[in-house]
Amino acid sequence: MIKSMGRLNIDDYKIMDAHVEKIFRNLDKDKTALAKKQILELANTANYFVREDLGKRLALYNGEGALDTIIGEMLEDHFYGVRATALFYIYYKKQDTPEVIIKTLEKTFETVPWESETICFDMWKRAPEVMKEYMPFWAESDSEKKRAMSMHGMENISSRHPQYILTFVSKLLADESDEVQKKISHVLTQVARSRPLQCYTNIRRWLIEGDEKKNRTIWQTMKKLANIYGQRSKKDKSQDFINITHKTIQEWKSDSNPKVQQMGQRLAQIINKK
Repeated sequence: MIKSMGRLNIDDYKIMDAHVEKIFRNLDKDKTALAKKQILELANTANYFVREDLGKRLALYNGEGALDTIIGEMLEDHFYGVRATALFYIYYKKQDTPEVIIKTLEKTFETVPWESETICFDMWKRAPEVMKEYMPFWAESDSEKKRAMSMHGMENISSRHPQYILTFVSKLLADESDEVQKKISHVLTQVARSRPLQCYTNIRRWLIEGDEKKNRTIWQTMKKLANIYGQRSKKDKSQDFINITHKTIQEWKSDSNPKVQQMGQRLAQIINKK
């Protein structure tokens, strides 16, 4: 039996191979109902790794059986594991057509949230131009979950496309959702670590223009960065980040704008305690 929790081992993979072989054989023989039953029995599991591996293996099927029809039905199934397996199937099957993956995520971002986030994160790495095209529409959604997920994994392009990210998040700074604000803070932190000067320049402008809601998010972001700066370990900290963060805080302490000056003084208190 395949383990119900945790990463799979070689014995689990052997069992999975045998099951998938039977499924493919039944599909080839047009025994669709039996093949679906076998898939559902495997997919209805709490083990994330089983769901992903099953979806990935099923995506290798190149026969004439009705697997796509089965997967379409699985996306609407009442069991979470079944829906998740179907999503992974589409993800691995449609690697060459990322638009199809994104349109599928439109259906699953609420019904299969964990796996949808995982796939969004990876899509920002492997298909950033497509994500840049579609995610602005997600950011305008009535769903706070969808708005937040539009930025999930966006940090993967922080070193190459920092201004895209900064422009994107600037439009969400006034968002009322705490989930969205947490995501903004996370993404900005990652941008600042790779492109500190560009990030701090934008943050200063937002701070001057912003209201209490926006400035609360900016404070949470800058507090994280000050704490990262103050860590003794230099791991994951470039010299550029260290130098520019220190210079920015010193300059903000005596800035002509009172909001920026207050922020600089609060940040200086953090780094001086380290």
